[in-house]
Amino acid sequence: ATTEIYTLHIVGSVRMCIRDRVRALLDDQGRQIESAGPSIPVEILGLSGVPSAGDDFNVVQSEKQAKELTSNRQHKARERDISKTSKISLEDLFEQMEEGTVEQLNVIVKGDVQGSVEAVSESLKKQATSKVKVNIVHAAVGGVKETDVMLAAASQAIIVAFNVRPDLKAQHLAERENVDVRLYSVIYDLLDDLKKAMEGLLAPDIREVYLGRAEVREAFNVSKVGTIAGCRVIDGKVKRNADIRLLRDDVVIVEGKISSLKRFKDDAKEVASGFECGIGIENYNDIKAGDVIEAFVMEEVAAKL
Repeated sequence: ATTEIYTLHIVGSVRMCIRDRVRALLDDQGRQIESAGPSIPVEILGLSGVPSAGDDFNVVQSEKQAKELTSNRQHKARERDISKTSKISLEDLFEQMEEGTVEQLNVIVKGDVQGSVEAVSESLKKQATSKVKVNIVHAAVGGVKETDVMLAAASQAIIVAFNVRPDLKAQHLAERENVDVRLYSVIYDLLDDLKKAMEGLLAPDIREVYLGRAEVREAFNVSKVGTIAGCRVIDGKVKRNADIRLLRDDVVIVEGKISSLKRFKDDAKEVASGFECGIGIENYNDIKAGDVIEAFVMEEVAAKL
């Protein structure tokens, strides 16, 4: 007999919802059963789609209720997909300008000091052309926070960070929301990128790849070596051959290379999240407890036309 239960199938990424009638329930011995409680493994027959591991099933008693739930979730999923695909980045700025979909480039400016923020904002405004206007949605001193990313997502803006960095929460949120966060330390590089993007010429040959972050718990002075930062890796991993930035309150203090990476007394090629290590920075000793060391590498990428 057909089991009179309707199921709402929700994919983990909520990109697809399907409503189906459960035609049969089979236990782990292949025998047909009428119902299943918590922790009972079953095989479900009747679904028109293939779920993924970790997906949820909501069971309801009426087809009307199942239709309402799936319709609502599908609508929300479409809105999220449209929202993600409508985000703008410098790479696709020229293409969208040509299609007539961009008349205004919204920008959020964050900087290390007020003078930098004002200078960057005014310089960006002067880059406006007959095809696109540059609108400064928000400008403030400090690192990039979650609120900045949420504002950028809502206003379809890019974030320009001058001598500051996003914190971990903001960085992960920007990745999920497809918000373009641009990091600069030289204002001419920023203006050059924007000009090339407007002309359809932006084609970076080198891309920064984020590796991880380590929090400095204590700084030790070692004779004939210099200052060694006693750290705990709090995100990603740190590699011995990586480039690093030393951050203090999300502001870039110095960029350099790792001179030494040790686990206890042994040299290490890399240290993963959750582990402690000692990090030395080439030709730099002003390291303080509470600083954050961000590791990254530069990789070559094919030019985009």
